[in-house]
Amino acid sequence: MKCKDKEEIVYCDNHILVAIKPCNLPTQPDDLGQDNFQDRIKNWLKVKFQKKGNVFLHCVHRLDKPVSGLVLFARSSKALSRLNEQMRQKKIKRIYYALIEGHFDKQEGDLEHYLVHQSHKAAVVGKNDGKLAKLHYRVLKKNKDTTLLEIELDTGRYHQIRAQFGHIGHPIVGDSKYGSHIFSNEIKLHQGKLEFFHPVTQEKMSFENKLD
Repeated sequence: MKCKDKEEIVYCDNHILVAIKPCNLPTQPDDLGQDNFQDRIKNWLKVKFQKKGNVFLHCVHRLDKPVSGLVLFARSSKALSRLNEQMRQKKIKRIYYALIEGHFDKQEGDLEHYLVHQSHKAAVVGKNDGKLAKLHYRVLKKNKDTTLLEIELDTGRYHQIRAQFGHIGHPIVGDSKYGSHIFSNEIKLHQGKLEFFHPVTQEKMSFENKLD
């Protein structure tokens, strides 16, 4: 499983844009003005449509810097408002692929923890001290020392997948922050499926980008 190392436009119309974020690239700009995925896509739009002024583009959801995968952008404030509402109503489906250390006894299952956002890290805490984090996983392939999983989020907490699997002793390969003992230049986590309703036409949109 090798994460994407270059951005790729998957779909674009007047209201939305879907693109693949490379690993080790921030989704959005920060105060330091570093290279980031959103600005790269803005520059692509400027060239593609020969826009001279400011370009409206805002991500509907974010991926951690080390994580690659599909990202949904709104190209208008109306689209952003409607897509944010879909996110609140859990109508946007996000599927991840993760290579984790070790094996599971069950073919599929659920993880439920409570998380707090600490300094550049999430931590599992007691029920009364954190926010609920839920996900469902399914085993796709077992290797000698690792397992490839398909993961669907029920909630979207900070570092949720990384923190939850690290907590149960099955960290994502390459994710030393959450306990991985296998060295890699990237963490083996990729958002590979995205489903939502178009904010204007209401058509059901589905995108998939699996990794080898």
